[in-house]
Amino acid sequence: MTLPRVEIDLGKIRSNTRTLVQRLQRRGITTLGVTKAVCGHSGVANAMLSGGVSGLADARISNVERMRKAGITAPITLIRTPMVSQTENVVRHCEVSYNTEIAVIEQLGVEALKLGRVHSVILMVEMGDLRDGVPPDDLAACAIRVMSIPGVALKGIAANFACLGHIAPDQPKMSALSALAKELEGICGPVTQTVSGGGSVCIPWATQAPSRGRVNELRLGEAILLGLDPMTGGQIEGLRTDAFALKAEVIETKIKQQPLEGFEDRCSFRSILAIGCQDVDPASLHFPPNITLMGATSDHMVVESTTIPLKVGSECHIGMGYDALMRAMSAPDVAKVVLDDRPYHDGAVEKATVLS
Repeated sequence: MTLPRVEIDLGKIRSNTRTLVQRLQRRGITTLGVTKAVCGHSGVANAMLSGGVSGLADARISNVERMRKAGITAPITLIRTPMVSQTENVVRHCEVSYNTEIAVIEQLGVEALKLGRVHSVILMVEMGDLRDGVPPDDLAACAIRVMSIPGVALKGIAANFACLGHIAPDQPKMSALSALAKELEGICGPVTQTVSGGGSVCIPWATQAPSRGRVNELRLGEAILLGLDPMTGGQIEGLRTDAFALKAEVIETKIKQQPLEGFEDRCSFRSILAIGCQDVDPASLHFPPNITLMGATSDHMVVESTTIPLKVGSECHIGMGYDALMRAMSAPDVAKVVLDDRPYHDGAVEKATVLS
């Protein structure tokens, strides 16, 4: 089978999705499935949809177009403020987009009128992450301006947490977001149909907080795909962490001598894998217990075996964190292999197919 490759178990993705959707539904929160880490992979998107998400979300219009070309008709939200140069495609392919700039929203309105549509806008609010967002003090004025722009409709507000500033959501911050929604409605009327609280990092708050307030949507990528809490890196209870696996071929195994100053020379079995920094983020890989990553260059990954030497021509099975997954899924020389789309059962033998 083609190497290197990412193996994708759609059954595990669907299972993770269903578990999270049901868990959040009990709190009155809907779920968007975020596909940006897998570059809008249609198989993953469909697994999320069959798991019960209310829609999909992505940060790049190219990924959205890829899903549309694959026949996906579900609502898709663009969660990065659009480029002015791409506003026509955003209106054409996305029902909703997140925005922070009036100039962009005005252009979305222009394109929507040309296409005979009304494009929904969600205003991203800066809640401390210091990435994208309208300052809270400017939110009402921005919302009033949006409501005057033909071709667009204000649908709600959203926030980011722990993306750039590593600030975790907590009850005071989420209560402040709910207060902003209430304040906005007092000024502008019922314009906060959606109050999107954040991404996978919000799951502990959403499932444990005494009240969700006005927050009624979360955007989940890492939790669905990898079953992990982005803040702690730990497994989320009840989720699978092995829906994706990276396979790389061993192209060299030698005994390498390591002269260490002040110590006796040490020999070890070192192997080279036919994959490198151009294909994946080495720092976000998880190797089996008997294999240690020693370093990587653009096209080579050097590992050390502490037990038996790795056989040339054999496959090395590697787990991936979020950064490694993003790079591997976008790498053209890494094949993407989809396991049969059926519910996962321990011990089941999965048939594999290669997708171009």
